[in-house]
Amino acid sequence: MKITDFTGKTAYITGGSSGIGLACAEMLSARGANVLIMARRSGQLEIAIKQIEAKRVSEKQRFSTVQLDVSDKDRVADSLASAVKEFGPPDILINSAGVSFPQKFEDIPFEKYDEIMRVNLYGTWNTVSNLLPYLKQTCGYIVNVSSVAGYIGIFGMTAYSASKFAVIGFSEALRSELKRFDVTVSVLCPPDVDTPMLERAGRIKPEETKAVSATAKVMTAGEVAKAVIDAMAKGEFMILPGSGTRFTYNMKRLFPWLVESITDKRISKFRK
Repeated sequence: MKITDFTGKTAYITGGSSGIGLACAEMLSARGANVLIMARRSGQLEIAIKQIEAKRVSEKQRFSTVQLDVSDKDRVADSLASAVKEFGPPDILINSAGVSFPQKFEDIPFEKYDEIMRVNLYGTWNTVSNLLPYLKQTCGYIVNVSSVAGYIGIFGMTAYSASKFAVIGFSEALRSELKRFDVTVSVLCPPDVDTPMLERAGRIKPEETKAVSATAKVMTAGEVAKAVIDAMAKGEFMILPGSGTRFTYNMKRLFPWLVESITDKRISKFRK
């Protein structure tokens, strides 16, 4: 399915109180969609939903929030069942909830690795599994958020890359399975994006990690959200925002040895 007109469509967005999730919510609101956002912090949800409502183009549009930790399987099941009953079934599901902890492998506690996997991968699984029956009814659209670090293993990102590589594999298999139900699956692979998560990561990431991405353009959440909306109109599987991201993806596919060589040289140069 391709979506070119979002008027009256109902979108469920995890991680919708900030960053890419919030930007997608605002853009969908500006295109006439009904929007329900999910996040862990109630205060941030209240602020975000006002920003989203301010973008509305019709008084008929509806908006709602759900305070939710997507890694909590039982809570996700209960909360989404109630949400569908009160807000209606989704036409669109965007899985944007995510966490990161950029550190060298030896310095990542298992508890942090476990949290990253539970939120980034299990959280995506949890929302899809509970909303899929309704998405089949609406011939819906699923966008799972991965990362450039989901197809390139980056120094300092062992835990994050593990989760985001898994999201791409999950999405690719899911897309194949759901075609017969006219449910479309896309996976978003943004580079560094100017979000609260990137700001927090910047405080702790290893210097080698900074060196690897030193020349990469940092995109705005709005630019990435526009790439999502444009890709949904085409039904594209891999959503690669920005020319640099597309170039990197193709280089990794065609010349993986060259990507590795460039990365190694940047790390070696920093250490010297």
